[in-house]
Amino acid sequence: MTAFRYKALNDEGKLVKGVLEGDSDRQVRGTLRQRHLRPVEVAEATNAGQTGKGRRLPWFAKRLGAGDLALLTRQLATLVASALPLDECLQAVADQSRKPAIKSMMLQVRSKVAEGHTLAHALNQFPQAFGEMYRAMVNAGEEAGQLAPVLEQLAHYTETRQHTAQKLQIALIYPFVLIAVAVAVVSALMIFVVPELVGIFAHSKKALPPLTVGLIWVSDFMRAYTLYCLLLLVAGVMSSRRLLQHPGRRKRWHQLLLRVPGLRGVLVALDSARFASTLSILMASGVPLIHALRIAGAVMTNLVLREASAAVSVAVQEGAGLSWALSQETFFPPMMVHMVASGEASGDLETMLERSALNQERELEMTLGTIMGLFEPAMVVFMGGLVLTIVLAILLPIFDLNTMVR
Repeated sequence: MTAFRYKALNDEGKLVKGVLEGDSDRQVRGTLRQRHLRPVEVAEATNAGQTGKGRRLPWFAKRLGAGDLALLTRQLATLVASALPLDECLQAVADQSRKPAIKSMMLQVRSKVAEGHTLAHALNQFPQAFGEMYRAMVNAGEEAGQLAPVLEQLAHYTETRQHTAQKLQIALIYPFVLIAVAVAVVSALMIFVVPELVGIFAHSKKALPPLTVGLIWVSDFMRAYTLYCLLLLVAGVMSSRRLLQHPGRRKRWHQLLLRVPGLRGVLVALDSARFASTLSILMASGVPLIHALRIAGAVMTNLVLREASAAVSVAVQEGAGLSWALSQETFFPPMMVHMVASGEASGDLETMLERSALNQERELEMTLGTIMGLFEPAMVVFMGGLVLTIVLAILLPIFDLNTMVR
């Protein structure tokens, strides 16, 4: 059966949309009429965003948010573990979804499975929604006959990633709000308040203090060119994103980021934790080490670190030990290398990789917590100094006028 999108009118004349399965669009239209709906449009729910040649445009490719993927995986893992047929599990997950895009996607996956394809093959239709690591683990689980345990591991992995992303977002909310309020307050002072206050000095023949002159110049500049500066900023951001789409420029940018003191440690800890965690869960699912190394390297965001992981994969393929290959690259933390060596010696590499990932994530949380803890008072002090400068620039001419009067 195939999934079909439909638009229909109900008894009240309102347009309703949804997804139904059927052997043909004619059968779907009959089902809609049985539900007292008048079909307006029925079309096969093919992958959205394709060109006429069937090639999917990247900006229309279906994606899943971290929360949606975690919930979907947990539901599927629970249903598969209950020994229900796989197509029924997929149907239940589709029925549970409140988002039409996810519902359509799961029905298309179910249709492929009902035709006799494997779940991994069905998921290959949506590479943007289900990453390479996800599909490789599902494929390994199906080949080993351990799909339910593998889906449980995937559910735990996606939920952990979602939890980590949420903690990072929550940690960044306050600083960004503080910066936005600070920029808004200073802009309002410079554009609306300062010109009114310094206007009383416009007809004075006495020379104004340099601080006041500078404040007036900044205020005039912001009043005249704020909109142009904003447009220039937006254009600069868009141009930078476009330029960074080129792999060579993006690699040079990533190299520059790794040279920044403090930022290097955060980036390395973030990517090495992701690398170790992905490699651990892939190996535990039965994926061969060479293939797992290639997939784990692909989840790293920094191109320089990704090249280092590719070099590790090549060295292991040539017969070197994983710990030795990691030690030849300067980016991987020494603690991670030692733990991998211990795992190779004890024959429990998956567990040691998982512990290494947890250790890196813990250190990253502590580092980010320290940075956020220092940033908040520093921002308050900076704002206080900025407001003090504005106040002094306004009061200094007033003090001079009082001195002249006396």
